[in-house]
Amino acid sequence: MHPDGAFAMDAAAMQALVRDLAFAHLFVSAGGACAVVHAPVTLDDDGNLRFHLARRNRAAALLAGEAHGIASIGGPGFYVSPDWYGTDQQVPTWNYVAVEVEGPIRPLPRDELIAQIDAMSAQHEALLAPKPAWTRDKMDAARFDAMVGAISGHVLVAKTWRGTRKLSQNKPADAVRGVVASLEVDGCVAEATLVAEVNAGKLA
Repeated sequence: MHPDGAFAMDAAAMQALVRDLAFAHLFVSAGGACAVVHAPVTLDDDGNLRFHLARRNRAAALLAGEAHGIASIGGPGFYVSPDWYGTDQQVPTWNYVAVEVEGPIRPLPRDELIAQIDAMSAQHEALLAPKPAWTRDKMDAARFDAMVGAISGHVLVAKTWRGTRKLSQNKPADAVRGVVASLEVDGCVAEATLVAEVNAGKLA
């Protein structure tokens, strides 16, 4: 995470990013070996990250017992040209939003794995166009059981949260306005809106 405290995120903002993006790169280690898992994640009521992966995934053996992990959740990011600031002697940079969650990882029992699948599908089905939401009740029970048997569930117990929201907060108001205007000219409206919102107090 970026060392400048101006870019630090609070707990609510970090958890909101994890819920919204719901996909992580999980760097896991156990017994002197390490691997990366790419998986959708759900945030449980205790603020821990739950996920599952195929038992054939090479990381599955590392996660069969107690392991340690860091989940990296990357939000929006974009290049910032020095010319956008309207002042001399500037350098290029990259604005971005990212969160890391670190802690031990333990296996989930079957009932909690199924609950994680239910929670994940319910969260994302609710965002789709109006229609009857998918639930596992639409599947043959034997087929669902067979598919669940091919995956393993896990929870990363969140001991440490770290977040960076680097969106030109360290620049003066005129420079921030230049970044916002230039992003809008380039058609990056969502990015421009994000910079403006984070710097709203400065731009008022």
